[in-house]
Amino acid sequence: MRAKPGTIIKCVLFLGLCGFLLRPQLFGWLFEPFTHHRAPAIYTQNSLLQLTVNHLLLVGVATLTATLISVTLGVLTTRKSGQEFLPLSRAVANLGQTFPPVAVLALAVPIFGFGSVPTFIALLLYGLLPIFENTLTGLTELDDTVIEAGRGMGMTDKQLLFQVELPLALPVILSGIRLSTIISIGTATIGSTVAASTLGEVIVAGLLSGNTAFVLQGGIIVATLAVLINSVLVFTETKLRGKTQQ
Repeated sequence: MRAKPGTIIKCVLFLGLCGFLLRPQLFGWLFEPFTHHRAPAIYTQNSLLQLTVNHLLLVGVATLTATLISVTLGVLTTRKSGQEFLPLSRAVANLGQTFPPVAVLALAVPIFGFGSVPTFIALLLYGLLPIFENTLTGLTELDDTVIEAGRGMGMTDKQLLFQVELPLALPVILSGIRLSTIISIGTATIGSTVAASTLGEVIVAGLLSGNTAFVLQGGIIVATLAVLINSVLVFTETKLRGKTQQ
């Protein structure tokens, strides 16, 4: 069975990214044309591999927290007892979209200081809405006959939620998680402006020193991560949709 061209490209991207993060100096010749006045072609002030790990950890923790909050709010507001809280929950989820991440950082730094915490707060707030709205969509557009069949089998509301509703809504929820994750991967780069250890450090260093090679390195790593993670989540989402439709 032949591999699809898209799959081959993604494998090449993954291997190229791993090689660059593990042995960045081997790729110096690629970035030398973008340097000036004998400036270094590869960013070495901090390990690119460590910055990438820190970047992904920050995005992962923020997305996981946003998922827990958004799914919980989505479940509560789709129950009869919680429908009246839908406007309030939607307002909370929209909060991150109301304030740009830079504004959130500016407000959070005086309270929490410099570092990863302000960036985490910005990513958390920015990631709530896609997951919340997709959770609502997934839970409210379920086939009523499936729910009634579960009730006919004697399932309690809790059993219906965890054994029927959430599993069926999971592909739609995962789509929101995917969107939130990809947004956070790009947005996390601004965290370096408040001393968070992310790949934005490489980009900022390049902008401050006029070294285009650094800007390209940071941008290429972030873009490649976004493409690869999006592909993995799309694959997972497709598999889940296939199972729920069986």
